[in-house]
Amino acid sequence: MRFLVTGGAGFIGSAFVRAVLRDFPTAEVVIFDALTYAGNLSTIADVLDSGRVKFVPGRIQDVASVEGTFRSFPPTHVVNFAAESHNDRSLLDAGSFIQTDVAGVYVLLEACRKFGVERFLQVSTDEVFGSILEGEFTESSPIEPNTPYAASKAGGELQVRAHVKAFKTPALVTHGGNSYGPFHFPEKLIPFFIVRLIDGKKVPLYGEGDQIREWIHVDDHAEGILHALMHGTPGESYNVGDVNERRNRDVVSILLEETGRDESFVKKIPDPRKGAHDARYSMNCDKLRALGWSPKREFIASLRETVRWYRENEAWWRPLIATADYQSFIKRFYGPSLGDDL
Repeated sequence: MRFLVTGGAGFIGSAFVRAVLRDFPTAEVVIFDALTYAGNLSTIADVLDSGRVKFVPGRIQDVASVEGTFRSFPPTHVVNFAAESHNDRSLLDAGSFIQTDVAGVYVLLEACRKFGVERFLQVSTDEVFGSILEGEFTESSPIEPNTPYAASKAGGELQVRAHVKAFKTPALVTHGGNSYGPFHFPEKLIPFFIVRLIDGKKVPLYGEGDQIREWIHVDDHAEGILHALMHGTPGESYNVGDVNERRNRDVVSILLEETGRDESFVKKIPDPRKGAHDARYSMNCDKLRALGWSPKREFIASLRETVRWYRENEAWWRPLIATADYQSFIKRFYGPSLGDDL
């Protein structure tokens, strides 16, 4: 058994690789990653030392690189984590999201069809459903994305559906909730706020922080994806989430407490997404739970452990936030609101 994990040097992808190595002692893993700003060899240093993992650089929209990898290391299972994945960045450069999240998925699906893989899984997001004020999204909820990022993920997901229907490609989709945990590139709420608070900098909270998100630990998310891959039915989609809805401001309160900061470190700023910022996410995950999966990590304790991980692993994240790309993004997106607090 050989797993090809695209985007495997990123946050959720690397957690998935660790889950595979643990649960399938004889399996091989090939990580295919472009090593953009969010993918780093330092994130997968431990798995590369295992002797069971090969790393191949490349972009999923590059047909020659993808097919060359399939030819050199024929996979039985392919899981696609490769994506442009930040809503805020998608407001600045939507085109790159279409190239990776839509065209790249098409290239992978064509390669899976050409080389006859056993299963392909597209990792998607609950954000394709848009916002829900009451109740829960199910796998059959309508796709109504509200940002260029969410729309690009929806486009990739629809490519999967088309290939299943038209070519009988053995493909599945998972929708993940908001993930948190170690090795998360410090641009999204939890890791971004953690590293700023560690450095004694203010954090930008959109509005009153009333947006509600359903959080899941990255290891629970990765294990859910693996479970869907191995036990799910091709042509189906599966929601992977925890019953854990939190307002952003309540999450920030825990981060303040764990870093020893107070409310003076929170700067409320106008929401740059305006009408595109989804008010609430909530998913029903009974379909995957019926297959025997359930999350194991308790949120508050795991969030505190995550803060401590960033305290103890500054050598991992400090080089990342020192790059020109990171500094440019922070200044472009938050500069007008944070000003001298940047």
